[in-house]
Amino acid sequence: MKEKVEKRGFIFACTEKSEAEFLEKLIFATNKVYAHKVFAIRKGDFVFLYNLDTDIIYGTFRAKTDGLYDRNLSIFNGRYPYYVEVEPEDKIQKIKNASKIFKKLNISWRSILNDKGIETLKMLISNTTAKEIKLNGIYNLEDNLFRPPIFSTTLWDYPKQSYGDTPKGNNKYPGVTPAFIIYNLLYRYTEPGDLVCDPMAGSGTTIDVCKEEKRKVIAFDIVPTRKDIIQADARNLPLKDESVDMIFIDSPYGDNIRYNEHPLNIGHIPATDERFFDELEKVMKEAYRVLKDGKVLAWLIGDQWAKGVFIPVGFKVYERLTKYFEPVDIICVVRRNQSSNTPFWHSKAIQHNFYLRGFKYLIIVRKMTKRKRKENLKIKWSYYER
Repeated sequence: MKEKVEKRGFIFACTEKSEAEFLEKLIFATNKVYAHKVFAIRKGDFVFLYNLDTDIIYGTFRAKTDGLYDRNLSIFNGRYPYYVEVEPEDKIQKIKNASKIFKKLNISWRSILNDKGIETLKMLISNTTAKEIKLNGIYNLEDNLFRPPIFSTTLWDYPKQSYGDTPKGNNKYPGVTPAFIIYNLLYRYTEPGDLVCDPMAGSGTTIDVCKEEKRKVIAFDIVPTRKDIIQADARNLPLKDESVDMIFIDSPYGDNIRYNEHPLNIGHIPATDERFFDELEKVMKEAYRVLKDGKVLAWLIGDQWAKGVFIPVGFKVYERLTKYFEPVDIICVVRRNQSSNTPFWHSKAIQHNFYLRGFKYLIIVRKMTKRKRKENLKIKWSYYER
C-alpha cells in the first residue's frame, strides 16, 4: 500500500504588468527572493495567483511540474527564472480584497498552506462567502515546518534538525548538522546547478539538502557513512583548483565527540592542544585551493568548556580563517537537541557555576584573489534602524 503524499498550497505574486502573461502561459514565476518556495513545490500541489496591485487572488490551479529553474526563461524578460507550470483545476475564479482575507486567516501570500489552508482558500475563491465558513474561527492554515525560513538576521534558530517530507542526514549521528543552516546558505550564496563541496560530510546532510534544492554536490569524509560520500581527508581533496562554488564545513570542535577510530581524524586531538588548530588550518588551505574566486566558505564551529577550562574554539578558527579569506559575517546558531540540554545538566551548570553551550558560530568568509581591496577607501556608512 502506497503512503499518501501530502499536498501543499503555494501563492505566487504578480502585478498588473505580469498577470496577463502568467495566466496566458500558465507559468507562474518569481525571482531569487522567493526561490526557496518554488523548489518546495511538487507536481500536483495546489497553486494560487495573487495580484499585488489589484488585491485579487485567482484559483485554483494544480502544479503540472515540480518547481523549476531556467536562467533563460523567456517569460517577463527573463527576470523570473524560478517557476512552475500550472493548469486550472476547473474554471478560473477570483476573489477581491485578498489582503483582508489573508489577515483574518493569519496567513500571507508568502505562506505554504497545509490541507486546511488549501481547502479554506478554495472555498473562498469558489464564491463561498466569508460568513459561511466563519473566517475568524479558522487557524493553523500554514505548514511552518515544511521549509525553514530564510533568515535576515545574524541569529538563526529552528526547532528541528531536519525539515520537509524526507530526512536530511541522520539525526542519530553524533553532532549531526542542522539542515536549515545549509538550506539558508544555498539560497544566499549559490544558484541552481552550482557545485557545493562538504569536506567533512558526516551523515550526509549537505548532500540531501543540495539534491532537493537542485544544487550539484560532492562530499568527502575520512570515514564515509554512506555510499554517496567519497573517502578522502579534508586536508587533501581529490579536486581541481578553483572547481567548487561553495564549501560548507562542520568540523570537530575538539575531542569531545568520538566520530570514528581513524588514526588521522582531527577530532582525536583536544582543543587545548594547538595541533588541533594547526590541522584545521590545513583544511582551510585546501578549501582555499579548490574554491572559486569570489565564492564563499561557511564554517560551523562551537566553543568548548571541559574540566573547568574554557577554550574559545570559534575565535581561534576565525583568526586562522582570516589569514586566507575575507570575512563576510558571523552567524549565531542556537543549539537545540544537544545531549546536555537536560534538567540534570542545567542544575549542574547552576550548582557549579559554569555555562552550557547555547550557540555555535557560523563563520562565513569569501575567497578574494583577483579583486583586491582598495587602500584608503572612503566609505559613507548608512545605518538601519535598531
